[in-house]
Amino acid sequence: MTAVYVVTLVLLACGAAASLYRLARGPSMLDRAVALDVLTALSMCGVGAFAVARDDYSDLPILLVLSLLGFVGAVSLARFYSGRSR
Repeated sequence: MTAVYVVTLVLLACGAAASLYRLARGPSMLDRAVALDVLTALSMCGVGAFAVARDDYSDLPILLVLSLLGFVGAVSLARFYSGRSR
């Protein structure tokens, strides 16, 4: 089972690297916002995989905070960009 966790964390790290690339090089602010939302989701997956690997679920409040942060951030950006005209 250890190999499964290692492969999972490597794939999450590759996704985070791609998201960080889009965050740094995104042509628009909306691309950067989506990349930050994806990075938040990947970090949530990483915390969940780490909790399962250690068989210790005391890190679950961190998942709750990250999910609320991602939701509030996405809703606020959608509200901010809905009022703007091109």
